[in-house]
Amino acid sequence: MADGSSFNVKLYIYDLSKGLARQLSPMMLGKQVEGIWHTSIVVYGEEFFFGGGGIMSCFPGGTILGMSDSTVDLGNTEVPRDLFQKYLSSLRESTYRPEKYHLFEQNCNTFSAEVAQFLTGSKIPSYITDLPSEVLATPFGQVLRPFLDSVTITPSGDNGMHGYGQW
Repeated sequence: MADGSSFNVKLYIYDLSKGLARQLSPMMLGKQVEGIWHTSIVVYGEEFFFGGGGIMSCFPGGTILGMSDSTVDLGNTEVPRDLFQKYLSSLRESTYRPEKYHLFEQNCNTFSAEVAQFLTGSKIPSYITDLPSEVLATPFGQVLRPFLDSVTITPSGDNGMHGYGQW
């Protein structure tokens, strides 16, 4: 980048179960699961995420989920904001259209992983990306799969849109 600007990139992590996964997973899955993770990328003063409504953005912590349960610093990027917006537009038109959302295979975490790689070359924690296959490998996961395949999660960003909203 010509002017040498650098932007911090963070991964926001939310436990959609609010601690219930930790309590109930040993009984239901036969193994400990710490949470049911929703993630987003925070960069350029905005929080970007993917759900059943497509790629969306809001002020950091501005989704209905509130502030994240934890944050991972992914490092810095020198990717200019306008290039990032073009990148998001291309994802929105191809891989991350609303109808392509799938709870286990094409979700907020696969989006965060792809965007983190683009911006910083960093991966997001494997305990997040490995969770779907861990759950589906259990007998209970197999029984629930038909129901879970139909689930769409859309954490609205109505609590502070920057005017972008849905990408």
